[in-house]
Amino acid sequence: MEVPASLEGLHALFESYEPGSSQNLKRFLEEAAYKYEVGMKEFVHKPGHSILEFADLRVLRSLFRLQMFNSMAGYLRRLFKNEHLLQLLEFPVLFLGATPEKTPALYSLMNYADIRLGTWYPMGGMFKIVEAMVSLAKELGVTFRFHQEVTRVDVVDGQAKRVHTADAVYESDALLVGADYHHFEQEVLAPAFRQYNKAYWDKRVMAPSSLLFYLGVNKRVPKLRHHNLFFDEDFHQHAVEIYEQPQWPSKPLFYVSAPSVTDSSVAPEGMENLFLLIPLAPGLEDTDALREKYYHIIMERLEQYTGENIRDYVVYKRSYAQNDFIRDYHAFKGNAYGLANTLLQTAFLKPKMRSKKVRNLFYAGQLTTPGPGVPPSLISGQVAANELARAILS
Repeated sequence: MEVPASLEGLHALFESYEPGSSQNLKRFLEEAAYKYEVGMKEFVHKPGHSILEFADLRVLRSLFRLQMFNSMAGYLRRLFKNEHLLQLLEFPVLFLGATPEKTPALYSLMNYADIRLGTWYPMGGMFKIVEAMVSLAKELGVTFRFHQEVTRVDVVDGQAKRVHTADAVYESDALLVGADYHHFEQEVLAPAFRQYNKAYWDKRVMAPSSLLFYLGVNKRVPKLRHHNLFFDEDFHQHAVEIYEQPQWPSKPLFYVSAPSVTDSSVAPEGMENLFLLIPLAPGLEDTDALREKYYHIIMERLEQYTGENIRDYVVYKRSYAQNDFIRDYHAFKGNAYGLANTLLQTAFLKPKMRSKKVRNLFYAGQLTTPGPGVPPSLISGQVAANELARAILS
């Protein structure tokens, strides 16, 4: 299936698979637009300290139009019948932390963002965003201390006063933690200052982890687009093997990004830069043998689709999975995205952005509000910074 970027082209695609479905697509996107606008204006930028933040009649009324209590699977099947179209629209929620049958239909807002707002790529790669943020921060007077992992925090009279790293001690007026929430609270803070216990964290539902392969290929692969989704196996089965019966997938779906199709700066001339991703259940066994097994499973299908011998032309290969997420980021259970966006882990039901036991300690990122993903984590930092500033100035 070739998915066009234009809305007109998408309408034509839907009609080709299911006559009459373009009208339902229009309705779907209109409802998703409402969810996106309300979500961004009324929910995403709230710190989630209390349910009282949502005790507004206008917001409460919107809950029903937001379809918080309807499943994504049921909602889509009232509009569409074709299995290919259903998989196309359900795929984004695979990363939220539940099967489409258990994911609120609210999250059709992700489809709206993809389809109507577009999929954007920073030339030079995603790290260009990081470089731009660092450059701006330095212009504004921020000092970065790299390779300084925090190992201990001294709390005095209910406030974080000193931050210890392996080779330095820093005085602190306030602390905003962007590291893995679970790691910082359970491993860095002393037990007396933790808000949550081990049982609480063990009950959290996590979004997926991933097995990733970074490949440099010494040839071009003409049939690939920048974004390639492989739905050639059972979508439902893979979702069940992530969320309900956690195991390595029997027949994995996977995603292939080929940024060199769009951006000539990311690969030498005549070569390809590929990035392959399999969503996995967090907390699984992770071995080199398993990684290699799944490398060949998905490469076989990729080669079959493209009609190209790719493996013999791989000149660079690196895998990255749960053990790496834990080693590099202390990621809880090796997760790649954060806390699942289930109804019982939404907004004020997530781990709190502000510590109740350390007055000047705040958290941001994928395990607190508003949730997982790059944009929500950036928004989380903005909201937490505003809350910190308000607390200091009050």
